[in-house]
Amino acid sequence: MTPKTVNALQSRAKADWALHRERGSNALLRIMALISLRFGRTLSRIPLYGIAIYFFLFAPGARRHSLRYLRLALGRRPRARERFRQILCFATTIHDRVYLINEQFDKFNITLDGEALVMAQSDSGIGAMLMGAHMGSFEVIHSLGKRRRGLKVAMAMYEENARKINATLAAINPQAVPDIVPLGKLDAMLHIAERLRTGAFVGVLADRTLGAEPVQAVTLLGQTAYLPTGPMRAAAILRCPVYFMAGLYRGKNNYHVVFERVADFSATLAEGRHAAVGAAVERYAAVLDQYCRSDPYNWFNFHDFWRTPRGVSSE
Repeated sequence: MTPKTVNALQSRAKADWALHRERGSNALLRIMALISLRFGRTLSRIPLYGIAIYFFLFAPGARRHSLRYLRLALGRRPRARERFRQILCFATTIHDRVYLINEQFDKFNITLDGEALVMAQSDSGIGAMLMGAHMGSFEVIHSLGKRRRGLKVAMAMYEENARKINATLAAINPQAVPDIVPLGKLDAMLHIAERLRTGAFVGVLADRTLGAEPVQAVTLLGQTAYLPTGPMRAAAILRCPVYFMAGLYRGKNNYHVVFERVADFSATLAEGRHAAVGAAVERYAAVLDQYCRSDPYNWFNFHDFWRTPRGVSSE
């Protein structure tokens, strides 16, 4: 499909996911944190099934959007147990944050694909951007720091989300002080550039818009979807490499961390930036499509992801 860049012109309207956030993730984490560290992962997982059943029964909107997504990812109508499995996977990754934030990585069997790429990038002393999605667990990616001390990872996110993350981390582990770059401020790019200059990786979730930013039409699971171009455009302006990242939950205590090169803007000049960004967004969409199909229960966008944004028009 030829990339078609479009602008979402609804300057004051929030995106559908922002208006209808997945309910209970922060509340669930606080409740589970109280019992998880005391009773261990095996026993504290038991309530997850009740919580997942509750959301399966009493979140009709999320259930409807999950059904559409799984139909596309699986290539057929999903069974009820498969739809429930996606919700349980979501609850599990939230629960496991308690242990991962406390650096109890020994509780998990964590495998890595693309580790050599990341280590070579780190050894070069040149920073890079890690572009993830609302897929699996970001916290498990920090296990890489256990294998490689000195590896620096910052997270770029909007200020409201940053406040929530900080509050949640403080409740679980007051010693956990994440390096977060608040987006939406004039100096955000300067702070990201500073991290990159020190050889750090800067992570950003690039699969959602806030409803008032440029987007690009891509094909995802055979349907037209709209992805924000801002994260990739920032990487192009900063002339840095970009890697796709995901921490995929694969049952029991198993996680699989993947890194794939998506783009390298190191030599991209201003006149070629627009085309390079368009191609990189397409590549990101293709990699995201790949993991939605291979690990379908790790996708946690419980909203109308394929909805055409209101006020979209061609640039």
